[in-house]
Amino acid sequence: MAKSPKIAIITDWITDFGGQSRVDLALHEAFPDAPIYTSVYEPDELAREHFAQLDIRTTWLQKLPKPLRKLQRLFPVLRVWAFRSLDLSEFDIIISSSSAESKQVRKTRHNQIHICYCHTPIRYYWNNYREYRKNPGFRWLNPLVRLAMPLFVPSQRRLDYQAAQNVDVFVANSTEVQRRIEHYYNQRATVVHPPVSVERFEKLSRPRTKRAGYIALGRQVPYKRIDLAVEACSDLGLPLTVLGSGPEHSTLVAKASENVEFVEGASDDAVASYLASSRGFIFPAHEDFGIVQVEALAAGTPVIAYAAGGSQDIVRDGEGGITFDEQSVEAIKAALKRAETTSFEPKNLQRVAKRFHKTLFINKLRKIVSDNTIRQ
Repeated sequence: MAKSPKIAIITDWITDFGGQSRVDLALHEAFPDAPIYTSVYEPDELAREHFAQLDIRTTWLQKLPKPLRKLQRLFPVLRVWAFRSLDLSEFDIIISSSSAESKQVRKTRHNQIHICYCHTPIRYYWNNYREYRKNPGFRWLNPLVRLAMPLFVPSQRRLDYQAAQNVDVFVANSTEVQRRIEHYYNQRATVVHPPVSVERFEKLSRPRTKRAGYIALGRQVPYKRIDLAVEACSDLGLPLTVLGSGPEHSTLVAKASENVEFVEGASDDAVASYLASSRGFIFPAHEDFGIVQVEALAAGTPVIAYAAGGSQDIVRDGEGGITFDEQSVEAIKAALKRAETTSFEPKNLQRVAKRFHKTLFINKLRKIVSDNTIRQ
């Protein structure tokens, strides 16, 4: 009987709990004996709740003072060398969960296989470079970051491209990311959509309760464009609840009218409950995938989505929600006016969500690993 391969999971960092964290946990569920390597482990309360009992192993960046570990996104150059310094020689299969530098890990044996589950080629080097340079999202440090970016980004792009050439198998989280991998890395990728625990949201769906108001949520950074949802609902006088926090929080509050409510630090269960009781979920971002759109559908809630990026794999106009074609306040206002006069059957929305069930993700990743174990 063939020996099972020894597997390691590598992720960029474990700090705030988001979509990449959910993928990391599903990878661990698929391969429960695999340790998780990361640059720094400085989890917020929600991330700690999910990762505390797992085998987490860190790079030498974990030795930085705690305040610097919390600012780890400022150190992409250091992360490259931290990941390259990991000794993964005991593992047969390396699975990197990467939207940043985790794919920089090095193979030390000719028969090791590196599978990269790519959330996106690094945004601030490639497709969103100009947007990040205009507004890096570091508040008072923005002027320094703007000055530094042209100095270090060209060399970092080269290192990122080189790392991509050493990946044996690319798996993209959406057709949008598949296109980016081919465009920026000159590599082919298989699409496996991220995992969603749809049954958790289905239980919260409330068909007998009148839904009211709209929801916007996510880390409050510029590219998420939550500002557009805030301004559109303010102009129309529609109730909006904005869940989450981030460097743009005070700017968003300043833009909002009295019909917009902000909720920071909501638990997973609270977020699910908000989704299940709202009239619609507004998603203005050009996102790599956007797991929360599927969560909204699983809760029986239509999505008002920007028709670009990963949203194209999830929401079609009239099926799953309402789409709009440009990131502008006026486009969202027009979409919201349509949403106000359109009704969606929750069960139909939940059927769309089932295409992204976590078990499908786990089974597909196990098959990819199995196929490449045979290749060895």
